[in-house]
Amino acid sequence: MSTGTELKQGIREHLGQFSLHILLVFATGLTIGSERAVVPVLGRDVLGVESLFVIGSFVVSFGFVKAILNLYAGKWGGEYGRKPVLVLGWATALPLPLILIFAPSWGWITLGNILLGVNQALTWSMAINAKIDLAGPDQRGLAVGIDEAFGYSGVAVGAWITGVIAGQFSLRPEPFYFLAVVVVLAFLIAIFLIEETVQYAQLEVDDEDHHDANLPFVEVLKRATYGDRTLFAAAQAGHIEKFVDTLYWLAVPLYLTSEGVGIASVGFIVGVHSAMYFLQIATGGLADRIGRRPPVIAGMFLTAAGVLGMVLFEGYLLWVVLSAVSGLGMALLYPNLMTVPGDAAHPTWRATGMGVYRMWRDSGYGIGAILIGLTMEFANVEAAFYMTAILMFVSGVVVYIWMEETHPEFGTHEPPAPAEPSV
Repeated sequence: MSTGTELKQGIREHLGQFSLHILLVFATGLTIGSERAVVPVLGRDVLGVESLFVIGSFVVSFGFVKAILNLYAGKWGGEYGRKPVLVLGWATALPLPLILIFAPSWGWITLGNILLGVNQALTWSMAINAKIDLAGPDQRGLAVGIDEAFGYSGVAVGAWITGVIAGQFSLRPEPFYFLAVVVVLAFLIAIFLIEETVQYAQLEVDDEDHHDANLPFVEVLKRATYGDRTLFAAAQAGHIEKFVDTLYWLAVPLYLTSEGVGIASVGFIVGVHSAMYFLQIATGGLADRIGRRPPVIAGMFLTAAGVLGMVLFEGYLLWVVLSAVSGLGMALLYPNLMTVPGDAAHPTWRATGMGVYRMWRDSGYGIGAILIGLTMEFANVEAAFYMTAILMFVSGVVVYIWMEETHPEFGTHEPPAPAEPSV
């Protein structure tokens, strides 16, 4: 390409814009983290919701909306550029603090989480695609690791700060004043400081046509869902690991408060789990050296063990440690699962392929919230932990059997047959 002599990829070469995208993904994490410790308890103790399944409805609405928008965010990001989609995502979040502050009933919280789902899908999808655009193939794992590390550090900090604020003042409105400041600042940064990055992805397109280039949307959807066994293994693992995220958002605060733990301490325990995601800086870079498959497999089983331990053992310090164990497992698997479709996709449809993976992954929020909510409603809260741990173990076995290595230099994965040319 002619632009190849003018444009160059690399994190160091684009440190300013890369850093701004780190700041924005941190803000994305703060936004969702601001709900983690406070909102389930708000529903039970302030809005008078007695059904644990109904409380889970706000995660269901979030999960399905985010899943669907993930699919189209990647498509839109490829067609219109990363920046317009990013700005739209932050604009969608502007009403959220007001809804959380003034909601007279739980239905309004569920409605607010539809907006949160749109925000998270559009902003996080564009954050990761922009970083991959700027970093290039040699630093792809590191870029994903940095993105997820700072995003989930934002989740941890948001949960901790709002938990502290709620403990010092009340469950609302004070915690959501903090959320309002985050959303407004992120919206302004996206508009005035972020630059377009889609042109850097084009640098990875070979001059000679390739049979995998320019797949139509439907073909990408088929390929990334069931047409490639490795991508299927990654997608199902991503789907199931979101059960863990949902558990920490929904069941863990309810379980810990029922065990007599104060809301500020709950925020800390939940925050520790998310804080371990910061290690994705190391685990993403590690996967650039040893491959994606080993840390994914280790992470699936380690997370299952941490979740199971939360109900097998009691005590504040043990809960903190086990929260960290499951968080470490997630740090190992999370960025490297996402790098798999990034490796396997042709640059011409990478954003769409990543969107398909993220759709299946984040639909785990919705399905997980339904199953966890029903389990809590008709069995007990502890049963939700057992169910999640078992599913993580089974999913890890599927990864071990089916997922091939996709590392660009020494991976064993090959695309499944030449794609039929589009008419």
